[in-house]
Amino acid sequence: MNQRELNVFKDIKASKRLMLGAVVVGIGTAGRVRIRDMLAAPPGSPAEKITLRGFVSRRSLATEQGVSQISLEEAVARDDINVAFICTENAAHEDLIRKFLQAGKHVSVEYPMTLNYTAAVELWSSAEDKGVTLHEEHIELFSEDFKVLKKEVEGKVLQEGTLHFTGGALKPSSGFPAFSGLARLTWLVELFGELSVTTAAFVEDLDRNHSKMTVTFSTASKRPLTWIEERGPGLPRAKNIDFHFECCTLTQIPPSPKGSVGLFMQDLNYFSAKLSGSVSPEDLQREKVRILLTLQLAERIQQACQTSLPST
Repeated sequence: MNQRELNVFKDIKASKRLMLGAVVVGIGTAGRVRIRDMLAAPPGSPAEKITLRGFVSRRSLATEQGVSQISLEEAVARDDINVAFICTENAAHEDLIRKFLQAGKHVSVEYPMTLNYTAAVELWSSAEDKGVTLHEEHIELFSEDFKVLKKEVEGKVLQEGTLHFTGGALKPSSGFPAFSGLARLTWLVELFGELSVTTAAFVEDLDRNHSKMTVTFSTASKRPLTWIEERGPGLPRAKNIDFHFECCTLTQIPPSPKGSVGLFMQDLNYFSAKLSGSVSPEDLQREKVRILLTLQLAERIQQACQTSLPST
């Protein structure tokens, strides 16, 4: 073997050492998209370094997009599985994260990471102790809508504002609306900074399967900001905004072009970049603070809503 062939051989061995085996847990819409994206990671992208080893599901599916089904126990125990993508119902996230972290594996989980703040802090601390990465997916931050809105809001001084989200009814396992609607809360924190809960109320009509949560925040500048999360059969999935600034009023999200890369693929690349050490410690710390802040706000909202419920 000449020197050139030896160098190529060494490069191949080094590349294989950098490859990370992954498992997808939960085969709903998100789980299927995760599998699709990992199988089609563009050459040269951070996601190219992740190899899918199997998937876990409560249902007997045998294969999904050519990928074999394995048990949860096997996924946790296998040495060639380094990364878990958790795509189950929200109520199952906490226990699954804990299992994979204890096994020393990196974890990517769909938001919300947990349905209570204390557990999130504990899991994050556990990941740091193990020296592995815990990643909470937030594809809403990669959307063109958000990018355009953030650019539009930047530099403006908010006087007051409202974000009213509507969508279809959710299963109870999705958690309280402050947690299941964490994407909207994340938008507000990213757009307007640190928030504190002023008032919160939750109204539910079980006969109509309709719910409405109304939260009033105060910004760091003591400006009122309202978040309404409304769900029920037949409600369109939509975000309605009414932001009043010193200079102007914004009543609709500005039109934006369609992105060339899918949202989950962007998130996969970002998570993969974390695993390869390509994301700065400052950016990682900033993200950790924002994630834990939003989960803490969600818990405070839930507590405030439960306190405001009329006694029976």
